[in-house]
Amino acid sequence: MTTFLYVLLALLLLGILITVHEFGHFITARMTGIAVKEFGIGFGPKLVSWKGKKHGTVYSLRLLPLGGFNAFYGEDDVTGESQDDPRAFGKQAVWKRMLTILMGPGMNFILAFLVMVGWLWIGGLEVPTAVEPFITEVEAGRPAEAAGLRAGDVILTIDGENVQDGTMDTLTRAISAWKPENGPMQLTVRRGEETVDLALEPFWDEAEGRWRLGIGISSRVIASERVRLTLWDAVTNSWDSCVYVGGTILRALRDLVTTGAGFDQTSGPVGTISIISQEVRTGGLDAFLNLLVVISINLGLVNLMPIPGLDGSRFLFLVLEAIRRKPIPQKAEAVINLTGMALLFGLMIFLTFHDVTNLIK
Repeated sequence: MTTFLYVLLALLLLGILITVHEFGHFITARMTGIAVKEFGIGFGPKLVSWKGKKHGTVYSLRLLPLGGFNAFYGEDDVTGESQDDPRAFGKQAVWKRMLTILMGPGMNFILAFLVMVGWLWIGGLEVPTAVEPFITEVEAGRPAEAAGLRAGDVILTIDGENVQDGTMDTLTRAISAWKPENGPMQLTVRRGEETVDLALEPFWDEAEGRWRLGIGISSRVIASERVRLTLWDAVTNSWDSCVYVGGTILRALRDLVTTGAGFDQTSGPVGTISIISQEVRTGGLDAFLNLLVVISINLGLVNLMPIPGLDGSRFLFLVLEAIRRKPIPQKAEAVINLTGMALLFGLMIFLTFHDVTNLIK
């Protein structure tokens, strides 16, 4: 496949997520009797459009495939032209508008869950069958540092015993089983393409009650097999995975908002398309579906944030309306949402410039 085709796959993935999100708003509005003026995918000039005969909704596909929208009658009406129109969004029951707003992000969550269920049920779960332990960190002032061990090293043998048997247990057991009377521990270590022989004496860790070298150990999968799951197992595994992904994204968003951590790694449309195309190139269908799940959950959660212009802000206005038992002044709400959208577009332009700069570098 050429790079162009991978970019098309990335655009397809984003298009699916955007369409599903907007369809969530659209179908809920249709089911609750809220009139939709236009259902659009993309921004900018129209490429294709047609008008539905039954409901009069205009369906459009636009030039820039980086978003979508549902134009409800009278929504964000600054001039007040639609205040007497019975079709106006603000004239509809609060619960109908709440449900319509929430089902955009809701459909992203549903999509992620169903895609994962289908993939695990049909394709199976990739289960590691062998791992390779390696050193992730070397503690200062400990025997490992003095002996010259480094992060990334792979310990092949301890006192002549092979500890790379596809598990973590053999390596950790061999270190803990060392005795002072055995003399210095002899290690054979793989460092890149080289093999290095080292000797050191472990220290007794009182807190853990075992001999240690002063290293952190992790593992990477070197062999796996795909295991078929029952439908129920696929459902439970998918639920757990989606909850885990959602929790990870929420923690990242919290850190981004409170401390700014991760902002330098935030990507705009160009960067996102580049990342997706690279991942799909190396990981194939597995990577495509995994990214679809993760980005779909991320899209749903971000849209629920109470930021002007996003679904979370619109839902917050509806909550205030329900509490006050009267609507927020439509002009004020419209100005806030339109200002928020302008700022979001500004941020998108900034991130796009940042993405392009990184690609050039």
